[in-house]
Amino acid sequence: MFAFLLVIHAIIAAALVTVILMQRSEGGGLGMGGSPSGLMSARGAADFLTRATGVLGTMFVLFSILLAILAANHRSTDIDTSLARTPAAAATAVPTAEPKGDAAPFAGGAENAGAAAPAPADNGAVPLAR
Repeated sequence: MFAFLLVIHAIIAAALVTVILMQRSEGGGLGMGGSPSGLMSARGAADFLTRATGVLGTMFVLFSILLAILAANHRSTDIDTSLARTPAAAATAVPTAEPKGDAAPFAGGAENAGAAAPAPADNGAVPLAR
C-alpha cells in the first residue's frame, strides 16, 4: 500500500513539474502557442494550466501529509543486520609472545621516543642506479 501511494506521489510530482514548466512566464516558458480560437487559445490554455497547477499542487501536499502519517504509524520491528560490523577478535587481542625473526617490537611510547627504526634485512638484492 505504501509503495503504491509512493508511486502515485511521484507521478503527481512529475505532472506538477511538467505543468509548471509549460506555463508562459515573462521569459516565454516551454508552452507552445496554439490557435487563437477554441478551448486551447492563449487565454484558455493559461486558465487550464493555472487550474491544473492548483489541483496538482493540492494533491501533492495531501499525498505528502498522507505518506508522512503512514510512515510515522508504520512501526517496523525488523532490524536489517546485513551491514552490521562484527568485532574483530584479532584486533583487540594482546599478543603474548615475542615476535619471531628480525621483526622489531612495537616502538611506541615515551621510553622508545628516540629509538630509530630497524634497518631493513639484507636479502641480496642489488639497488638500482639512478
